Amino acid sequence: MMQFGAHPEPKEKRPVRDFLHQFVVGTLAVLVAVWLVPGIYYDHDKPVNLFLATLVLGALNAFLRPLLLLGCLPLLIVTLGFFLLVINAGLLMLTNRLVGDGFTVDGFGAAFWGALIISIVTLIANKLTGGGQSNFQFHRAKQKEKKPGYDREDDDGPVIDV
Repeated sequence: MMQFGAHPEPKEKRPVRDFLHQFVVGTLAVLVAVWLVPGIYYDHDKPVNLFLATLVLGALNAFLRPLLLLGCLPLLIVTLGFFLLVINAGLLMLTNRLVGDGFTVDGFGAAFWGALIISIVTLIANKLTGGGQSNFQFHRAKQKEKKPGYDREDDDGPVIDV
């Protein structure tokens, strides 16, 4: 039972289930990128190439991406995280090289947009299925209460012009 102010209990570790979940979500994300981004293809005669690309991309994200994030930390801070899309695009291009002819990315532009789509689809799918470590929330801002003595709509209070 969850009480107000209590921390949620940690999730149970299920490595096989978590791996399969991430694999299915990753495959879906890559498939959406193939469908939406001109310049990203896989050999439709051999769907195993799509699964292989997903496995390679997942392995690169698990092992190489943390090192790249650490090495590029100053650049990530200066660009407010925007450089993360460049890192993801680079990993997608590396996946293209490692998988070979069965999975094709036609340059950095396609890799950039593909990485963006893969990130968004993964975030949404993880949020909808409750998996992964993705977390985002939308809040509607509360309207400020009017202070007594202020009768104008656009007045937020005293302002000092210098």
